[in-house]
Amino acid sequence: MNTKNKFESSKAPEPVGLYPHARKVGNLLFLSGVGPRERGKKEIPGVTLDKNKHIIAYNIEKQCHAVFKNIRYILEDAGSSWENIVDVTVFLTNIKDDFKTYNKIYSQYFKENQPCRTTVEINCLPTPIAIELKVIATI
Repeated sequence: MNTKNKFESSKAPEPVGLYPHARKVGNLLFLSGVGPRERGKKEIPGVTLDKNKHIIAYNIEKQCHAVFKNIRYILEDAGSSWENIVDVTVFLTNIKDDFKTYNKIYSQYFKENQPCRTTVEINCLPTPIAIELKVIATI
C-alpha cells in the first residue's frame, strides 16, 4: 500500500496518533475513528474539563453535530460524499444516557442514505469525548 492511498483532510481535526484520516482500497474509503474535536483547537465542542482534564460535563448533541461535520470534511477531501457512506460503527461512552439523543440526530443526517450501523458502548475514548464514529464509504 503506498501513500497515494492515504488521505488527510485540511479541515478535520489533526489525528491524535500515527494514522491517516482515511485510506482508499479499491473503490472503498475507510475512515479512521472520527471524534468531535476541531482542527487547530484544544477545546472540544460540548465538553467541560476540570484542571486535570477529566470530563465534568458534556453535551452529546453538540458532539454529534461536530463528529458528523468532521466526517463530511474527510469524505469530501478524499473525493467521496455523505451519500456514499455504506457502514457506520458508533462508539458511545454512555449509551444509557446518550443513545436516544444520538439516535435522533443520526436519523436527521441519514434520512436519505441509510448505511449499515453498529452502536457499541465503550469505557472511554483516547481523548475526553463521548462519541466517535468509524465509517466506510465508496469512492
